Amino acid sequence: MRLRKKVLAAVSSLVLATAVLAGCSSSDAGTAATQVAATSAIDASTVDGTQDAAAVLAANKEFHTAGSDDAGTTGTIELTGTSATSSAEGVTIDGATVTITAAGTYTISGELAGQIVVNAPDATVTLILDGAEITSSTTAAIAATAVKELVVQLADGSTNTLSDASTYADDADVNAALFSGGDLTVTGDGGLTVTGNGNDGIASKDGLLVVSGTIAVTAKDDGLRGKDYVAVTGGTITVTAGGDGVKADNTEDADSGYVSVSGGTVTVTSDGDGVDAATDIAVTRGTLSIKAGGGHTVEPADDTSAKGLKSGVITVLEGGTVTVDASDDAVHTDGAVHFNGAKVSVASGDDGVHAEGAQIIDGGSLEVTAAVEGLEAATFVLNDGTVHVVSSDDGINGAGGTTTGTDTADQGGRQGGGPGGGGEVGDFSVTINGGTLVIDSEGDGLDSNGVASITGGTVVVNGPEGNGNGALDVNGTFTVSGGTLLAAGSAGMVVTPATGSGQGWISATLDSAIAAGTTVQITDGGGTVVATFVTAKSVQNITYSSAKITGGESYTVHTGGTATGTGTGGLAESGTLGSATKVATVTAGQAPAGGGQGRRGNR
Repeated sequence: MRLRKKVLAAVSSLVLATAVLAGCSSSDAGTAATQVAATSAIDASTVDGTQDAAAVLAANKEFHTAGSDDAGTTGTIELTGTSATSSAEGVTIDGATVTITAAGTYTISGELAGQIVVNAPDATVTLILDGAEITSSTTAAIAATAVKELVVQLADGSTNTLSDASTYADDADVNAALFSGGDLTVTGDGGLTVTGNGNDGIASKDGLLVVSGTIAVTAKDDGLRGKDYVAVTGGTITVTAGGDGVKADNTEDADSGYVSVSGGTVTVTSDGDGVDAATDIAVTRGTLSIKAGGGHTVEPADDTSAKGLKSGVITVLEGGTVTVDASDDAVHTDGAVHFNGAKVSVASGDDGVHAEGAQIIDGGSLEVTAAVEGLEAATFVLNDGTVHVVSSDDGINGAGGTTTGTDTADQGGRQGGGPGGGGEVGDFSVTINGGTLVIDSEGDGLDSNGVASITGGTVVVNGPEGNGNGALDVNGTFTVSGGTLLAAGSAGMVVTPATGSGQGWISATLDSAIAAGTTVQITDGGGTVVATFVTAKSVQNITYSSAKITGGESYTVHTGGTATGTGTGGLAESGTLGSATKVATVTAGQAPAGGGQGRRGNR
């Protein structure tokens, strides 16, 4: 319901929705959409929300693989407290500074109050940490200032720690406890604890790849940062960050600035964003758990972005398990978001999922356990999957832009029903083609500032109790041509499907509200039960559509009887009338008496 104004280029939602309905594939159009320079304002309408993870990653710079262990020199470096010893070629020792200048593999053990520097331009250097503890009071613990790729291999069963200086100059090039000027890989089956006292924990000026290991990072600012990308294929990673948890910040190259999780377990606790990608986020396997900004019960600071997952172009959640608890949006993108098979659970102090462009759900499960607005996008499409939304305001909102802080819940309005929300019809849409959608909202349940349509699937809306909102709120045309719709809520601002909908519907406003936990039965003219619903809260209007409803026919609403079988958001599989009491009789296709033109203004 909150007023929003567009700050990006106008979004052509109807064009996007049409493309989805036509089965638009992630081909050249999708690749072109991803190749939008992150430095320019993203036109959200150009981002193809149907792209799968493979298409998104194919359009980006390919992340590197770990370098060879046996290339170049091999040797050992024994740390001795304030210095070190080594007979390996390419190793020089000057007091507490150990410098490596040649490609090769070096096994490091012992303790050092100093620093290891890698200065081997265009070379691959592998450091095998085998019980190494390195603490620097002046700069990074390990700094590969010139290298093609730095590989940090954690020896099996080993425990290793890195800790850096408490401060860095603002213009410092090396500014993390573990730093690489080239690609950086962390692998092996040992453990690594990194403390970034002065800035970041682990950082690469190119790409950062985590293959395996048990890694714990605590950082004053960002936990894991790769300029071009951060790719996690395995391992157990725990990040505690005063800034962002995982960050890819290349805003100059359209094929960089992305985060990929394809395995492992990543747990992030951050004061800033959990995962922040200048371009794309792709999760295909593994477990990703984020708590950002203290979680959804904490008000975010005005100057801090505390979102769970934040992308500049597209987020694709295709596999694995993703859990987010964020004080700001749990999932936020300036372009599109595609749920395509992952198991996702989010809680947010603002929007559960916010997309400036398309938000498309093609499979998996999505649960919004707490949010102000549950799912918001210029174009929302549910094709398959299971979705459950709990919100203190709108459940689904077809809208876009930024919050103005103005609420029109009680401006204008009407008593009774009508064909649509009656406000300004924007370039927004909500489309349900399949899957299961259950909404529990205190504001509008299913809300579109443009058009809405249901062609299949099951939609259950447990809407608001207050008359300033409605279970359904559509400013433009609202059609139902298939599937099942049950929307129950207050009677102050009732919206019904259009008269010309392809499937029959009824809308019954009762003389008085009925209590939560009441069994409601809908019967046809012959007394056959066509729907059974158990209310989740006090309701006074019930709108129902399914293939069992025939336009122009009479239907009766009863309270009482028994609900049987599996329930979906209160909509039972079947029911028996028993001694239920008749509370209303309605004609299919007719809105409740007293309809008007709806509330005024955008929501």
